[in-house]
Amino acid sequence: MMYDRFGLFIDNEWRSASDRASKPVISPVSEEAVGAIPMATDADIAAAIESAGAGFRVWRDEPAWSRASVLRRAADILRERNADIAHIISVETGKPLAEARSEAVAAADQFEWCAEETKRVYGQTIPGRTRDDRLSVIYQPVGVCLALSAWNFPALLPARKIAAALAAGCAVIARPASEAPGACFAIAQALRDAGLVKGAIAILTGDAQRLSEALIASPVIRKVSLTGSVPVGKRILSLCAQGVKKVTMELGGHAPVIVHADADPIAAAQKVAAAKFRNCGQVCISPSRFFVHESIKPAFEAAFVQYAQTLVVGDGLIEGVTMGPMIRDRAVSKALLFIEDAVNHGARVLAGGKRPANLNKGNFIEPTVLTDVPDAARIMREEPFAPVAPIAAFSELDDALKRANAVPYGLAAYVFTHDSALADLTAEGLEAGMVGVNDALLATAEAPFGGIKESGFGREGGSLGIKDYLEPKYVRRKLVTRSALA
Repeated sequence: MMYDRFGLFIDNEWRSASDRASKPVISPVSEEAVGAIPMATDADIAAAIESAGAGFRVWRDEPAWSRASVLRRAADILRERNADIAHIISVETGKPLAEARSEAVAAADQFEWCAEETKRVYGQTIPGRTRDDRLSVIYQPVGVCLALSAWNFPALLPARKIAAALAAGCAVIARPASEAPGACFAIAQALRDAGLVKGAIAILTGDAQRLSEALIASPVIRKVSLTGSVPVGKRILSLCAQGVKKVTMELGGHAPVIVHADADPIAAAQKVAAAKFRNCGQVCISPSRFFVHESIKPAFEAAFVQYAQTLVVGDGLIEGVTMGPMIRDRAVSKALLFIEDAVNHGARVLAGGKRPANLNKGNFIEPTVLTDVPDAARIMREEPFAPVAPIAAFSELDDALKRANAVPYGLAAYVFTHDSALADLTAEGLEAGMVGVNDALLATAEAPFGGIKESGFGREGGSLGIKDYLEPKYVRRKLVTRSALA
């Protein structure tokens, strides 16, 4: 069973819950337990907070170059352990090993990038109004941070938060998703092995709501970063408001894709289909509404269907499998309801649309392509978070933009065209924090990741990522000479 060498991580030690309580982690492939994780008690939460507070007071005083060295060593260790981490991810989520390996690499990249950013927290000098005025701005770590991450990218999501917080000089209490905590455990172990000071990171597992409420209520926690759904984000925001905590929110999305008439319909379809079905569609920036110019829609659909039909659905640990399961059975049921609703509104199923007949266990669904999906269908208004691709036609840019922007989400969007002016007009007109032009791969350590509207605020990654873990302090100094003091 997994997690035997892990558990709660407090004071640089792995431990069980103080009352020994635990809960199973269930495989979405076999529907059986793959391990058990501790259910943190009030005493465990208090111990983690005390440890993180003490760790922060030490870590914030470490020179930037020393902090950078630890984070860089952690990145190297994570790369050395890539195969083990990928195996854990695949067992927990069912995603194909190739995807899990890529995710583990991306998690290590976060630590390498943030190691360099540690040394580039630049302040500011402001010209004074008189010769004896000195005005400056310095940046200091916000304090102990709470990192709340989701299960769909169990290595990358906590890595983004933990690496940036530590780079800024903060301490972190991380609460990984109970469905897939193993990669976060591995990150903590890598940091310990890299020489991170005692208490600078803690890991707590257990009841997500209870942990969040107890931790956010503590005055020691000064910053909260969440990757999760919009409803969860709104609840966390309300809790943070009680103590006026600094917050970063990376919430749900419903990314539109606009494919213009001059685009190559086959190449565009292949790119967005690969992104759509990655991680079984359970990706917050997954392209999920496809507005294709009416003149190329048939060719685009044919290529999309062809791609979907090449996918092999099954256990990600098995060689040759290219799409794993959904995380839980009710997610499959919800996806099937979306498909049924779309069909009832006049859409047609071009591929998939049901559970695979050859798999009688696990949370599997066929990669699905729908066409002629009207805007009134639920799947065009609500985030599907599933391997279901709804396609609709458009003729004019203004109409496509209006429909693309007609949802409360604003995380990612995509544009395909060879016309540079049209690309700029479309990208600028889309209400999203990130836009891919002729590309469907957005996430990378060196670029800011985040959204607008109900998809959240704040940014993770890139040169902006560390800023959310720092507080600017303005200092005004009047020059006083010895003669003036005499």
